[in-house]
Amino acid sequence: MPKSSFNLKKYLGILFLFILLACGIYVYFKYYFTYSNGNRFGLLQKFSRRGNVFKTYEGEMILNLVRSNATVPLASEKFYFSVTKKAVADQLMTIQGRNITVSYKEKHGTLPWRGDTQYIVDSVQVENLTFSK
Repeated sequence: MPKSSFNLKKYLGILFLFILLACGIYVYFKYYFTYSNGNRFGLLQKFSRRGNVFKTYEGEMILNLVRSNATVPLASEKFYFSVTKKAVADQLMTIQGRNITVSYKEKHGTLPWRGDTQYIVDSVQVENLTFSK
């Protein structure tokens, strides 16, 4: 076997491993690395299980920004999220229409079996609010 053929196979093997490693790092940072995490407070407006092939849990919260009086929001922003844990999803199914605080992790990308959004909720707390006039 000529020496140049051996060197070419060696370099192609190293190049293949480098490309494979680079792809692995890209996939990790795009889909599994937690970019940010935090909490959001708002009114749980909608929560459902949906999907054609992969059934995922998807929710929508209204984040109240400005209130005209104690109970009527004037301006609001929506927060769309996905849930991967069945226990959290079961809890959210029963508390629609209530004020809640969710703890979430934000990813750079979405995966079909994880949900439609980059925000993955991993815990929820129901808030008991009382407003005074």
